[in-house]
Amino acid sequence: MLKLYGREYCGLCLTMRDQLQPLSTRHGFAVEWVDIDDNDALEALYGELVPVLAAADGREICHYHLDVQALDDWLAKIR
Repeated sequence: MLKLYGREYCGLCLTMRDQLQPLSTRHGFAVEWVDIDDNDALEALYGELVPVLAAADGREICHYHLDVQALDDWLAKIR
């Protein structure tokens, strides 16, 4: 399971969410969307870094733009 931290009004966030959809289907992982505006602690943590793609353990995979190589590296480590 991956978490995508972002905001509904953030164009970069929505783009990354759209880019992850076919990859999650192809590679068999789930992505949970987390709107940071609903949580003060997440807003303080991620603020202007969104979108942030993170592993379930909180380790950041990438932010701002989807880094496919970083995602592939993460997938290779968990398999």
